Amino acid sequence: MLVGSKVDYDISNLYIPKDGKGDINYQKSFNATLTIIVKDKDGNVIKRHKQKSHSPTANFIGLMLPTTYYNEVQKCWTITTTSNSTFSYNYNCEWIVYPSNQYNYHVYAQNIMVGSGSQSNPYSAYNLASPIANGSGTGQLLYSSPNIPTGITINGSQAYFIVSQSFANQSGGTITISEVGIILYLYIGNVETGAYSSGSVLTWYDVLSSPISVGNGQSVVIYYTFSVNA
Repeated sequence: MLVGSKVDYDISNLYIPKDGKGDINYQKSFNATLTIIVKDKDGNVIKRHKQKSHSPTANFIGLMLPTTYYNEVQKCWTITTTSNSTFSYNYNCEWIVYPSNQYNYHVYAQNIMVGSGSQSNPYSAYNLASPIANGSGTGQLLYSSPNIPTGITINGSQAYFIVSQSFANQSGGTITISEVGIILYLYIGNVETGAYSSGSVLTWYDVLSSPISVGNGQSVVIYYTFSVNA
């Protein structure tokens, strides 16, 4: 054990031997970025906003858990929908997840939802604090269909995909966006019993570092970029 003032130093100033730098400089990493572009009625860009996105919800974590989790705890994970209903999910119980043909969803992503509220604990969020409805009425935005990539783009050592969606303000007033989330529509069925459950599920959530104002006649495009450096 080393004792004394000589060991009281800032570790960021430590010298790294040449043969030890590789492991530090070359690290696999996952990144998520939220980008928002606001355009005027003529399509000119009038505002750009970009921030790190780092808020997967409990629903997302549950869907990503390996089979060993269920073997260890001997119970299913509870998924909570945006309407606050729940259903169980468990690979070990032979439950499967797939896009819902019943609602003509050929992909998981239902939409990128925007709202005018905020939440301090994104992990526990199952819906936006104050969702902005789809429409042209007061306080509403017109939601386009989400743009979902058909594959993953490889660029050197980086692999990424971008999900985007546009929104138009025809409400007659200014709309303020302060929260954004990704909504998946999940259809979960048991291959043995034929029973199923379905619902809209918030899997990713962000509070904006600064709210975005969208005036009447303006539009906004939201991009979620997910990338991995190999």
